[in-house]
Amino acid sequence: MPGWRLDDPASAWPALRTSCSTLVRQPAWQATCDAAARIGDRPTEAIVRQFFESRFTPWQLVNPDSSTEGLVTGYYEPLIQGSRQRNTRSRWPIHGVPADMLTVELGDVHPELKHLRLRGRIVGNKVVPYWSRQQIDDRGGQLPAPVLLWADDPIDLFFLQVQGSGRVRLPDGSMVRVGYADQNGHPYQSIGRWLVAQGELTLDRASMDGIKRWAQDNPQRLQELLHANPSYVFFRELPSSNDGPIGALGVPLTEGRSIAVDPRFVPLGAPVFLSTSFPNSSLPLNRLVLAQDTGGAIKGTVRADFFWGFGAEAGREAGRMRQQGQMWAILPNGMTPPALR
Repeated sequence: MPGWRLDDPASAWPALRTSCSTLVRQPAWQATCDAAARIGDRPTEAIVRQFFESRFTPWQLVNPDSSTEGLVTGYYEPLIQGSRQRNTRSRWPIHGVPADMLTVELGDVHPELKHLRLRGRIVGNKVVPYWSRQQIDDRGGQLPAPVLLWADDPIDLFFLQVQGSGRVRLPDGSMVRVGYADQNGHPYQSIGRWLVAQGELTLDRASMDGIKRWAQDNPQRLQELLHANPSYVFFRELPSSNDGPIGALGVPLTEGRSIAVDPRFVPLGAPVFLSTSFPNSSLPLNRLVLAQDTGGAIKGTVRADFFWGFGAEAGREAGRMRQQGQMWAILPNGMTPPALR
């Protein structure tokens, strides 16, 4: 694993302990997580390195075409402005999960479809697709979903949905943390790529900042832009005391040490060694991270979304990150990756 000796694995130890709070209930992880608990919270680099090298086996992830490189993007926890009540400034709803949305876990019907679920709604005696983003917007107050908060800016709300979690600053300065609760079942479509296809932006300018600038310059086409992505995320309010946003594993994410993966190929909670580079750079980013999250756009074997943390600077790094990288799933000795079972 190139760069393994250059990274300090002790920096990933808190994230591992966080993963173990869930993984310890799984027989394959119990002995490993029990051993980590005995080591404690502040081990040295040497102790952590010996722990991984003696108890784990790295498995390099390989794409179906036998290539070993894949796309590594970035995400972060944004801060947006909003209010508990709708007013002339805060007019865009941050919705909770609709009461009429049906979720079917396909793995309960066919085990080979584990991690896949179907969202829809019942019309008569049929299950039909749930409303798209445009249909949800068109329904307005008729959507049977709670409004948790009201956002000041629709493009900021859109990127909150893309990131999957974030914080909302209220007029009195207090903060509310919201996290992913569910999604409408429609596939994620990149509005940056839509702008490129429309000839509005070049690919190198289709970053988050570039999209925001385009939206500011073209307010009359804002809805057309947002509706190019039919996916819609619903939120839940989270305790503000959490150390970080809650990922798909159900534990707080750790800045610079958590990634989102496709759980069909990497077990949620597992350590991963990521070999990539910093945004728009050839400077190596070789780091032990934890697979603690998933995402609608994170599909494939060698595919990761790197969590940069909270705030504007993290957002800038996340928005610029579109690198190639290699990945190794680091699993307890004797455990094999899902794709080999």
